[in-house]
Amino acid sequence: MHVVMAIVAFRNAEEIVGCLGAMGASTYTDFEVVICENGGAEAFRALRARLPEALPGGQPVTVIDAGGNVGYAGGVNVCMRSRPDADAWWIINPDTIPEAGALAALVARLQRGDCAAVGGLLYNPSGRVQAYGGHWRPWLARCVSIGSGARLEDRPDVAEVERQTNYLLGACMLVGRGLVYRVGLMREDYFLYCEEVEWGLRAVKAGLKLGFAPDALIRHDQGGTTGSGKAHNARPRMPIYLDERNKLNVARDTRPVTLPVAALASLGLLFMRYARRGAWRQFGYGLSGWLAGVRNMRGMPPWMQ
Repeated sequence: MHVVMAIVAFRNAEEIVGCLGAMGASTYTDFEVVICENGGAEAFRALRARLPEALPGGQPVTVIDAGGNVGYAGGVNVCMRSRPDADAWWIINPDTIPEAGALAALVARLQRGDCAAVGGLLYNPSGRVQAYGGHWRPWLARCVSIGSGARLEDRPDVAEVERQTNYLLGACMLVGRGLVYRVGLMREDYFLYCEEVEWGLRAVKAGLKLGFAPDALIRHDQGGTTGSGKAHNARPRMPIYLDERNKLNVARDTRPVTLPVAALASLGLLFMRYARRGAWRQFGYGLSGWLAGVRNMRGMPPWMQ
């Protein structure tokens, strides 16, 4: 199975060097790397200068200039469209460090043939589990990371994780060709955040199963690129705004009957997350994103253009 490793970059060459350095030790070798740089021509040149033409195992490394910021989904789709004959695409964040056997474990699970895409075990630098998989709660417009906070040495119930999972985390998902043929590529109008949630829900609605490979261990410095992993009162505008906006767009796009309740629930959770902690600036960012979601706004936010 030939795998294309798809990475979306935004002026973060150092992170990508670290990710690809780890991939040099991969026990699975039938892959290549395609990176879409969203940060402009200068960032493209800087990234290209930092990377080899191939990894130590001979796997080619290709960098594509998106010609502007096309968003996360847009960047993923650029990578996938550039290699339409791949057997699978491994979509992975640049702020990850995959362990040597991660890709082999993902491929082994996908090759069992009963699922259309597979997620791995994401863990934080602290050594705690970030997620086994994702579960969308439609009436709350809330994403739940299954297994969050568990110890790495704990052995999850794989069947139960797969039963609960209705989307894979965008930091690591191996996507087979069958999923793309059935439901298409990611929606680019989300720009950033929650596009993988909508994609997973679309796949599940089409009758496809999402798998979990517990031996695919990937360290994830969550929010390393966007700043979403910072303390609540230090988070920047973009991740808060887009997260709140796009959760409502997921509700609208996948199960519109839930939208009125989901909007109210999302507003309450936003208050609890930021205002209750005294992070009033961040609450304002979220409130503007929430209003944009209520208004069905899409694409790059106007204030970023």
